[in-house]
Amino acid sequence: MNELNPIIHDEAIVNKIYVIRGRKVMLDKDLAELYGVETKVLKQQVKRNIERFPDDFMFELTQDEFNNLRSQIVTSNWGGTRYMPMFFTEQGVAMLSSVLNSKQAILVNIQIIRVFTKMREMLETHKDILQKLDRLQNKEIEQDEKIMLIFEYLKQLEQVKHEELEHKNRKRIGFNRSKE
Repeated sequence: MNELNPIIHDEAIVNKIYVIRGRKVMLDKDLAELYGVETKVLKQQVKRNIERFPDDFMFELTQDEFNNLRSQIVTSNWGGTRYMPMFFTEQGVAMLSSVLNSKQAILVNIQIIRVFTKMREMLETHKDILQKLDRLQNKEIEQDEKIMLIFEYLKQLEQVKHEELEHKNRKRIGFNRSKE
């Protein structure tokens, strides 16, 4: 299988992932934009296939959540919205590929799933450093000492990233089947 070229930068996708109700989700409007369809088309397809989208795949906000989110995110992004936005978890995004069959939707969907996977792997890899920072936040120690510890943890994180990059860029040895 040929490797698909990303049609959207990963950062553009990461910037459209929110944490709501403790879950990483993407907004219907953002997904529609990425897929190259109108939001109402995406919503129609979801509603026509609602049995494919249980609550852990997709949910709509309550009015209070909607108002709170509008105040946290630029209000103009939400202007003119008549219906509560739908939010899709990673599994919901995967399910969207079964109801949106355009080539662009399929390619973008694969890329979004890969971004979710990378995020999960990064969190798992750096879990110990994040836990140390969390414990540090709860300790009662001098501010200067906290700052020094934070820098030490950041150095550890940078070292891990450097080692990962070295491993990734290492010349592979052994049999290498050329693609002709």
